[in-house]
Amino acid sequence: MDYIIPIITLLLIISGLIIIGSATYDKGSPLLENSFLKKQVLATALGILAIMLILFIDYRVLRDYVNIIYISNILILVIILFLGKTVKGGQGWLRLGPVNFQPAETAKLAVIITLADVLAKERYNVKYILGLIVPGIYIAIPFALVLLQNDLGSALVLLAIFVGMIYVAGANANFLLGTFLGGLGSVVTWIWLHLKFGVFIPLKQYQLNRLLVLVNPQLDPLGAGYNVIQSKIAIGSGGGLGKGLFGGTQNQLNFLPERHTDFIFSVLGEELGFLGAVIILIFYFILLCRGVKVAREAKDKFGELVVIGILSMFTFHILENVGMAIGIMPVTGIPLPFLSYGGSSLVTNLIAIGIIINVNIRRKKMLF
Repeated sequence: MDYIIPIITLLLIISGLIIIGSATYDKGSPLLENSFLKKQVLATALGILAIMLILFIDYRVLRDYVNIIYISNILILVIILFLGKTVKGGQGWLRLGPVNFQPAETAKLAVIITLADVLAKERYNVKYILGLIVPGIYIAIPFALVLLQNDLGSALVLLAIFVGMIYVAGANANFLLGTFLGGLGSVVTWIWLHLKFGVFIPLKQYQLNRLLVLVNPQLDPLGAGYNVIQSKIAIGSGGGLGKGLFGGTQNQLNFLPERHTDFIFSVLGEELGFLGAVIILIFYFILLCRGVKVAREAKDKFGELVVIGILSMFTFHILENVGMAIGIMPVTGIPLPFLSYGGSSLVTNLIAIGIIINVNIRRKKMLF
């Protein structure tokens, strides 16, 4: 086993618990009685248990159940559209007794597994547009269902997973880059036409505002731009070494919104400063690099693609979350892996780590 992967993961989780403890600290009650910390510790325990169970099963067995995994995933996402609980504008939560569960998180893993199986069969030459049609359909259905839940962030994660996996499967890099730049240019042009001439745009006003404040947060300083403004103040005021745990004014005085979930990196920057933020980013960099090594050494194409899909998911989460905290990416509500509060996200990410370790320990054939 590549022990660096579980060690780095554990260090990130411990860091997350410390920052969550500071972000949700109530001076009137002991830290150990913090309900957010208790739930995060419980989610950590469930995730570690899931890793242990995963390691006993050869990851290649998943290929025998890809159809069941994919259809089940689609059915759950459809059910959410009718029975889902709306939280902060997104209808993507399912109530399971005392627990709120977000199926969009596990949907990412389901998409990775099914898409890896499709691409590993090499029936479709993804170097050409025609070869991308079938893999594109596989991703388009869950993408549309997640988008209908008003969860743009998770939908973009699925798109990032798709791009990462087809690139490793052989898609033309210039074509992908050209498509991205063309899509970005089209979105910018569409928004400009909407603002200038009132052309219809399939976005709600608050979603449009989030894109506009990316250019200038002061357009709506008390509305859509408020989160970004307060986040940048928090990170900037942290300086080189930070204000110390439980010492961040933006955090402790409740100026910083969603500080234990979406803007956990802002708390990190304010209280542990540039140094603390860089250390966490180095942890992520090491985790991703070791993951790439596992993918390259995988026994088969399926294992390689699964790991690449997971790394694509992690990479987009990190870039988007940190980017929106410092004001260079739109606010989409994507959590920071292993640091942000959230049971669904943490358990899903630990399962993903378990799959990476599974591919790693089975990279060589055992001879008897």
